[in-house]
Amino acid sequence: MIIIGEKLNGSIPSIGKAIAERNEKRIRSLAVKQEKAGADYLDVCASVPESEEVETLKWMLGLVQDASDLPICLDSPSPDTIVKAMPFVNKPGLINSVSMEGDKIAKIFPVIADTRWKCIALCSDENGIPDTAYKRLKVFERILAEADRHGISHNRLFIDPLVEMLCTSEDGISVILETIRGIRAMDADVHIIGAVSNISFNLPVRALINQTFAALAIGAGMDAGIIDPLNRDLIGSIYAAEACMGLDDYCMEYIGAFREGRIGPLTKE
Repeated sequence: MIIIGEKLNGSIPSIGKAIAERNEKRIRSLAVKQEKAGADYLDVCASVPESEEVETLKWMLGLVQDASDLPICLDSPSPDTIVKAMPFVNKPGLINSVSMEGDKIAKIFPVIADTRWKCIALCSDENGIPDTAYKRLKVFERILAEADRHGISHNRLFIDPLVEMLCTSEDGISVILETIRGIRAMDADVHIIGAVSNISFNLPVRALINQTFAALAIGAGMDAGIIDPLNRDLIGSIYAAEACMGLDDYCMEYIGAFREGRIGPLTKE
């Protein structure tokens, strides 16, 4: 699985505090720790008012890229902020994110078309989050059409089926899994990504729900996740699921992660 480290996000209270206080040591430390834990990208999200966002991202990106060579996942709800912050990123990474809502794709796709930037695209549109897999897949078709129109190869797309809270769902994760399977059946080249921790909001023992969901989503075809790479139990579940699915030849990735100390005995509570 492609792991996008989620820890450098100002919506997390402790990180919001570090950003407000301009705590350089805290930002650098989290970049290094996530890289050592096996992250493939580092998500960088300021979560400040849009008027302050570009300058805050510039500050964060400078620290993160000084501490780590991992590619950046540039994260903002504002496409204008993303475009303005892209020059502060040392090498092409991942945009987080676009959708068929408003003018997000119209502003981002032309900018990344002739580059090596990749992009997360959500299966939502002007009507919000579709309530069925069928409707989400129709949004996916529109995203592919826009990518084709701008000459963006499908393997540069990370499609988000939209992971919603389990506790507000009437049918568990059936819509999410059906959407993942549908995306994979329709296009073998795109990546499928999810914010794994979204599934467990407002539930007790969230880690258990996250681990179970990650395994089921991998089984359905998800190959990327926005997760906490410092959570050894979750990382262990991901490696174990891939091994059980036959996605890890002779379990070499699983064994390697154990030898490197990235997974180990489950945490005792």
